[in-house]
Formats: sequence, C-alpha cells, structure tokens
Amino acid sequence: MDEVTTTELTGAIPAQDLSDGELFKELESLHRTRHDTFLHGSPQALAHHTERMVELENEYLRRFPERAVDPDRLRPEG
Repeated sequence: MDEVTTTELTGAIPAQDLSDGELFKELESLHRTRHDTFLHGSPQALAHHTERMVELENEYLRRFPERAVDPDRLRPEG
C-alpha cells in the first residue's frame, strides 16, 4: 500500500501549488499553532503538523533562496 501524505489526508493544497501569499499565510498559521500541537497533540497530529511544516518551509526556501538573513541571528560555527 502506498504511503499517504499529510496533504492528501487533509485535503491541503500542495505547497508548490500555493501562491506566494497563500504560502506565507499557511506558514504563519503553522508556526502559530506549533507549540500547542507539540504540547497537546496526539503523536499522529504532531507527525502531520511536522510533515506539513517541512513541506511549506522547503517550498519557501526553494522560492526565496536569497531571503534576508539577520546576521545577529547567526551563531558561531564549531
């Protein structure tokens, strides 16, 4: 049996099909709900949340590889 993705299970639009505005809204929503899902969600809910978050974040990085990086947020290597 093929593995079912979170996008297929929830009926969510695949990240690559979202407009830039929709992608930003989805990311904001997931980041806003992450802590609550981590603390109180079932293992399945956390897994689905994580899968969708990774999908959206990877799509964002694909579209905006040259995003503004705050040098004050960098940590020394090593």
